[in-house]
Amino acid sequence: MGIPAVEDLRRELGDRLFARVAGPEGPRRRDRIHGTPGPRWFPDGSPVRRVHGDASMFVGGIRALLLQSLHPLAMAGVSQHSGFRGDPWGRLQRTSHFLAVTTFGPAADAEAMVAAVRRIHAGVHGHDTDGTPYDASDPHLLRWVHVAEVDSFLCAHQRYGARPLDAADADTYVLQAGRVARELGVPDPPRSVAELDTVLASYRAELRGTPPAREAARFLLLRPPLPLPARVPYTALSAAAVSLLPGWSRRMLLLPRLPVTEAVVVRTAGVAVTATIRWAMTPRADVSTAPD
Repeated sequence: MGIPAVEDLRRELGDRLFARVAGPEGPRRRDRIHGTPGPRWFPDGSPVRRVHGDASMFVGGIRALLLQSLHPLAMAGVSQHSGFRGDPWGRLQRTSHFLAVTTFGPAADAEAMVAAVRRIHAGVHGHDTDGTPYDASDPHLLRWVHVAEVDSFLCAHQRYGARPLDAADADTYVLQAGRVARELGVPDPPRSVAELDTVLASYRAELRGTPPAREAARFLLLRPPLPLPARVPYTALSAAAVSLLPGWSRRMLLLPRLPVTEAVVVRTAGVAVTATIRWAMTPRADVSTAPD
């Protein structure tokens, strides 16, 4: 296959992936995020940009959703107020837009995005199945969602990222991600990997493998709304995400552990799929200058 044909394949695959993740507004939003001049929250090349801009986020995102579901009040809020079953792609597109704007976009747009999310959170409240009240603006609940997300993104990047972070950059990633969390209302987010581990452990007593959490896991892992050709690569990504979950969380969600299969088959497939996504979505050079 010659270079033009390879580039056509890359372009088609990249466009399809981008359309799924970013939605119909994706191209316009991308132009604004990357093309608008002005200060950003994070500089080029910073750890948070390296992590959030890598294909390993596909694995980290699935892991984050599975881990977050283990807090009964967080899961109640998602189940009762989110369209993750009826409109999972819309939810993914909104989440990816938030991450893109706050990580790469102009500071003014990041501030506006955070303000919009805080307004949405203000209207999300209710009761769990046992009658316990919840509020999406609750700082304790926001902190759980944040640490589960950051831990998942970092864990996936260290396993499947193009350039895993060293210890100092990993600490910086946690610190930088905390900037966004503070803007959302999280009090004193962790500032290092050690603090992240400590905060995660502090929530263990509150976590449960509830029926809604297990149903969400079945939906994510076994019944994703995807066409058949996309099921194989998605299965590799979801298996990679499950393999990165802590053992205690997998037991809560009734997810099996297969050490040999995960070490050989799952990891190999995860590397292959994330590498393919990275190849497809990397900005392309001008092929007119390529040698024959």
